[in-house]
Amino acid sequence: MNQKPDQCLGEWIDREALAETMIPLIGQLYRNNNVVISIYGRSLINRSVIEILKAHRFTRHRQADETELSVHDTFPILKTMSELKLGAASVDLGKMAAKFKDGKGERSIEQFVREELADVIGKQNETPHKGKDVVLYGFGRIGRLLARILVEKTGSGEGLRLRAIVVRKGAENDLAKRASLLRRDSVHGSFYGTIIVDEENNTLNVNGNLIKVIYSNDPSTVDYTAYGIQDALLVDNTGKWRDAEGLSQHLKCPGVDRVVLTAPGKGKLKNVVHGINHGQITAEDKIVSAASCTTNAIVPVLKAVNDKFGIVNGHVETVHSYTNDQNLIDNFHKGNRRGRSAALNMVITETGAATAAAKALPELAGKLTGNAIRVPTPNVSMAILNLNLEKGTSREEMNEYLRYMALYSDLHNQIDFVNSPEVVSTDFVGSRYAGVVDAEATICSDNRVVLYVWYDNEFGYSCQVVRVMEDIAGVNPPAFPR
Repeated sequence: MNQKPDQCLGEWIDREALAETMIPLIGQLYRNNNVVISIYGRSLINRSVIEILKAHRFTRHRQADETELSVHDTFPILKTMSELKLGAASVDLGKMAAKFKDGKGERSIEQFVREELADVIGKQNETPHKGKDVVLYGFGRIGRLLARILVEKTGSGEGLRLRAIVVRKGAENDLAKRASLLRRDSVHGSFYGTIIVDEENNTLNVNGNLIKVIYSNDPSTVDYTAYGIQDALLVDNTGKWRDAEGLSQHLKCPGVDRVVLTAPGKGKLKNVVHGINHGQITAEDKIVSAASCTTNAIVPVLKAVNDKFGIVNGHVETVHSYTNDQNLIDNFHKGNRRGRSAALNMVITETGAATAAAKALPELAGKLTGNAIRVPTPNVSMAILNLNLEKGTSREEMNEYLRYMALYSDLHNQIDFVNSPEVVSTDFVGSRYAGVVDAEATICSDNRVVLYVWYDNEFGYSCQVVRVMEDIAGVNPPAFPR
């Protein structure tokens, strides 16, 4: 279609105006009703006009026909929702709009929204829980990203509430330094909000969340009840203890109810990949592991492929950004090759992800091998899945199936899908998915397939950890559309 300049500008101004109108409705639903609005998994909470329009535009990469979602499609649904006194819920406007369109006008917008959200209509302020206290034990890369996500998801305070951070004191100006690291991040950018430091009371006021910073060298000696914290979910992101014996030290502390480890667990600890085996968490599981970033990235895709085509065997090669465990310049390291400069070298190292995958997905036991290459990038990694299948397929069929799984299956929070020929690693910084299938890179020859899966090994993994936390705490709102 041959458009004129004035027409293009006019349409853009029209979309801008509609997106501006959406912002207060999204905010009110979030703060007053604890309703989280997203578009195909991309949160619209506290987003700007441009970010809202980009979220709509982004959907074209996930559609087979490359069509773009319009704010004219989503705004009427959002407006109707704002008038219904909804209870806590997670609503995907993109999927709601697609479902309404598929109905071909059989229902009005109001009828459609009322029927789809019937379970939560009129249930504002009827949430049966008052929020769950959370303690972060350690405040490194994962700890600070968890803090960002938890603060972002505070809403009306009925979900996970970050109450305390436990660290070893590193300097006299320790609190200011830690606040600065939360405020500014070389990879993920500036914190979206305000941080007020109170050194006299050792607290950080982060977007209204008053967080106590506790200094301790021994995990078993902190009395959290002295800070008003009760039945807390403690997240150990230090990686120092990875078995039940070590992590059980936290359970000796007054005020701690359960523990989540942000690393692969050892021994009999359950390694949980949300979306795969989170349903196996029971009330008796006082300590669980959220597995590793790589395990979280590959297992959902492996499950999807195995369910439809069957996996005979395969090899997982991880191209992984360097981590703080490596040396910045050549120096002694107890691990093989890891003593060489992370910023200058590709470093072959081991990964337990292939073996760990079988803990979350037992049907893959003994079928996968794995290795890893650390590369000189600070974040975002890639898993290359080289698989032999029971059923032959084509590149087109495989990609279309994984696109469908990303959009409509129970794994839609874990698997994302992109078919752009121009994406590179930095395009996935901040991705909230466990892994993103790169359709352009898929190789398929009958029963042999090679899949390329990007993942933000910091932020995407942290989002998976929070999903596990929400399940344990019982603060997961129902998701719509069904």
